[in-house]
Amino acid sequence: MQTFTAHDGTRLAFHVRGEGDPLVVLPGGPMRASGHLGDLGGLAAHRRLLLLDLRGTGGSAVPQDPATYRCDRLVDDVEALREHLGLESMDLLAHSAGGSLAMLYAAHHPERVSRLVLVTATPWAPDMPATPEDRLRAALLRADEPWFEEAIGPFRPWLAGTGEFDPVFAPFFFGRWDDTAREHDAGADEESNDGAGDVFLSPDAFDPPATRAALARCPAPVLVLAGERDGGPSPEPARRCADVFPRAGPAVQPGAGHYPWLDDPRWFAHRIAAFLGPNRSPSHPLARHFPRGLSAAEPGR
Repeated sequence: MQTFTAHDGTRLAFHVRGEGDPLVVLPGGPMRASGHLGDLGGLAAHRRLLLLDLRGTGGSAVPQDPATYRCDRLVDDVEALREHLGLESMDLLAHSAGGSLAMLYAAHHPERVSRLVLVTATPWAPDMPATPEDRLRAALLRADEPWFEEAIGPFRPWLAGTGEFDPVFAPFFFGRWDDTAREHDAGADEESNDGAGDVFLSPDAFDPPATRAALARCPAPVLVLAGERDGGPSPEPARRCADVFPRAGPAVQPGAGHYPWLDDPRWFAHRIAAFLGPNRSPSHPLARHFPRGLSAAEPGR
């Protein structure tokens, strides 16, 4: 774990996995520690992952001002990390709720993003969230699975806003409900800062028309990856999200849910590595300016 200081003095942590060119990673939740991302299905074999613990999660300190948990306020923390790393611009990957943070960052600092990967991103920032109908259609794809009948009962009222989240319908969020998925799901409560998550989603955190207008001018190539079995977002809303950017393309991972690196690690890692492109040689002339394994993004990438 390494640390740096945010613009307001809060001490923040990030975790380094792998070797090669840096890929800054923003976790979802909202406000879940980055540990649940692991090495993103082996993506660390292709890139040096720099996984940020958002303030108040994982190894990062609790801020003095809880209002700084707002998604738009967290943009400053991502920028502080870039400054700490000494990167002129950076490749950025974000999962789930972190996708809205990445979109706001790209809207505010488009020149600082070389490439952007949105993994099953929840696009609250441009006001394109998953609908209950999207989630239900995805859930009904699982009707032949042995846990379905028990899970669909409490799932319907939760979608309608009349019921609470029930652990029994956690399988809907995974492409397959196996021991790996169960272990991943079991860590969610301990890894999440629920109070901070409520602040993250403050209505004032988002200005969708301004965000969409800014992202329409974002020059970076963007990959919007959806899971075939995910309902939040399902593939079609993910394609609409890609249309917000001028240089974006969607990809659908077969059989995957909301955590696609668990469902088919090889497919996931190779698809993203192909989008990001090959690592540069350690002899690249910019390499000497950065800590071991880190380098600035090449202009025009």
